Amino acid sequence: MSAVEAPGGVTFLGVRHHSPACARLIAATVARLRPAYVLVEGPADLNGRMDELLADHELPIAVFTAHRDGTRRHASWSPFCAYSPEWVALTAGREVGAQLRFIDLPAWHPALSDRANRYADADQRYAEAVRRLCATLAVDNVDALWDHLFEIGPDDGLAERLDTYFDVLRGESAAGADDTAREAYMARWVRAARRRAAGRPVLVVTGGFHRPALVRLTAGDDGADDDWPEIPAPAPDAVAGSYLVPYSFRRLDAFVGYQSGMPSPAYYQRVWEDGPRRAAEALTEAVAARLRTRRQPVSTADLIAARSMAGGLARLRGHAHPGRVDVLDGLVSALVTDALDQPLPWATRGTLAPGAHPVVVEMVAALSGDRVGRLHPDTPLPPLVHDVDAELARHRIDPREAVELDLTDADDLGRSRLLHRLRLLDVPGHTRESGPRVGADALLTERWSPAPSADRLARVIEAGGYGPTVLDAVTARIEERVTLLGADVDGLATTLFDTALAGLPEHSTRTLTAIGRAAGGVTDLRALGRALAVALALWRHDRLLGSAGTAPLGALITAAVRRALWLVEGVRATAAPADPGRLTALVAVRDALRHAGPTLGLDRDGALAVSGRVAADPAAPPDLRGAALGLAWSLGDVPDAARAVRAVAAPDTLGDWLGGLFALAREEVVSGDAALLTVVDELLASMGAHEFLVALPALRQAFGWFPPRERAEVARHVQALHGGDMPPGDLLRLDADPLLVAAARAVEERVDELLAREGLWEGDGA
Repeated sequence: MSAVEAPGGVTFLGVRHHSPACARLIAATVARLRPAYVLVEGPADLNGRMDELLADHELPIAVFTAHRDGTRRHASWSPFCAYSPEWVALTAGREVGAQLRFIDLPAWHPALSDRANRYADADQRYAEAVRRLCATLAVDNVDALWDHLFEIGPDDGLAERLDTYFDVLRGESAAGADDTAREAYMARWVRAARRRAAGRPVLVVTGGFHRPALVRLTAGDDGADDDWPEIPAPAPDAVAGSYLVPYSFRRLDAFVGYQSGMPSPAYYQRVWEDGPRRAAEALTEAVAARLRTRRQPVSTADLIAARSMAGGLARLRGHAHPGRVDVLDGLVSALVTDALDQPLPWATRGTLAPGAHPVVVEMVAALSGDRVGRLHPDTPLPPLVHDVDAELARHRIDPREAVELDLTDADDLGRSRLLHRLRLLDVPGHTRESGPRVGADALLTERWSPAPSADRLARVIEAGGYGPTVLDAVTARIEERVTLLGADVDGLATTLFDTALAGLPEHSTRTLTAIGRAAGGVTDLRALGRALAVALALWRHDRLLGSAGTAPLGALITAAVRRALWLVEGVRATAAPADPGRLTALVAVRDALRHAGPTLGLDRDGALAVSGRVAADPAAPPDLRGAALGLAWSLGDVPDAARAVRAVAAPDTLGDWLGGLFALAREEVVSGDAALLTVVDELLASMGAHEFLVALPALRQAFGWFPPRERAEVARHVQALHGGDMPPGDLLRLDADPLLVAAARAVEERVDELLAREGLWEGDGA
């Protein structure tokens, strides 16, 4: 069925979201039909706000909808740029005097609960049909397929070709329950508009996936009245709302993760404005300018080669003029001379992966563009936007200036808490450079540096889905986070520290309760150690929040220490190297026994007994055996460390064992009996070159536990053993990589062996 010749006065146009070709078709169809109604796939709850939506904004913008109730929170975006078919349908329809209606369910409806972007592609629903078409036409993916069929092809017959394309993709397959509900709802709007139009044209613009179903569902007249369908309301206990937000081309681009209909928005903006031929030329110019700005050499000869290659590829692929992929492939062939370690993103339709070639990264950025939308000044904003501005003004925080804070001062403490609340709401503005951190000594100063962001207003509006004020919003955000974390002790520990920094004592208590419930069953020693470190830091130092020394924190510390010691005895030896996470957990146990043990009545004797058993257990990993010895040493039970290290002198275990020991007792090693360091020096001196290479990585990790001052003390001891008048600090500064030095030593040893075998070397003095 042709979209233009639909029966009953209703014309259905199925589109691909964010397609300039579809946008051009819609503009031409509206101008020709001058319809009475233009019905568009979009959130029906916005129908009373068309004047707000179509105000003089600078695109791109989006409709942001937030929903929150007792069981779930959902956020959704419906973005529009100048070439979005839905936007063109609305603006062109308004120009000819048509009545405008969005006809899809609101974003908070359960049928849309799994969609973060209303205008995401439905490729997963017709993947097999797309795969067959791509194979038949020898293109890499749906984006290249779409360009080949529609964007760089002629406009003649476009509507019929689109109908055929989407009919093939939809086929006879049944949609899922969510799409079925949406299509039934949209069909009710179409039938109501048809009856109200009384024979005048009605234009329906939806994603192409929905078009065949809507044609079928509206084929007859069900005799219902002319009333528009009711707009479903949120549940009584839910908080829901929709606001316009400024959007950006970067957020719209599929290459950076948005599941939109089209990638490369800056390129398609040029296609919309100037046509595909000029867009291809502008793309080459934009890439060259961007690379030259970043001091990448791009010669005139390179550009000539790129354009020649793009033109040749276009002819080979049957294109009247180069398309997006033709230009990109031509640029790569001319500008990238290295071997590529990963597929090109436009060949796989994937996001840019870490390690992508720098030229490819800049090419993708040039296609993405840096355009950022702007709302009309009269656009209604959620209350949170105004509250954030008011709170920043009340606390005298200038977004353009660094913020230096003394946390013992009441005013500065209030400013710190506000900045942390905005951080938890993911509102950009300032980045913390220094301040209190888990596992560090108590720090009573903070520094925040300005971090301007073009997306700031959008992010504040989106955070407004949590509540009307900063305090309400961050409270809801923490409640959601605690619920989602469940029994994730590590995540809960981070949340506990965040609530302390943000000055949320009520939620600190709730988070603490959740950690306490989960701690008894946790099996991950690393996660438990993180929770213990946070609880201990708050118990010892958090005079600012008032939780220092409180009973709930004390109870958690007691339970966590007991559980951690129990878990340590269950860890068996593996081939894996020393594990910094579990060593850090034992550091937290040590600190708890040292600083909270007497007050909380922690079982020091029990901890020493566990340490003794683990240290002597050959089945325990070397790093835990060393850490167990270090724990006992740090608690005052001085061991014969020199004797113990000889028992683990093998190259593949020595470094890991020392790593555990140094993590728990580095101060005792440096300031105590030097016999241990002497024995370590002897063991290393006795190793052959190959053995030393085996031991070296773990040894470097082990000595990494020492801060610079203590490392210098170790250097002084080594110098005392071997003599020389070099300053100890010079021993810590090598001009060459230690691994390279060790490899050179191994080569020298092999040469010596070869010379001796051939009778050319008899030792020193030969």
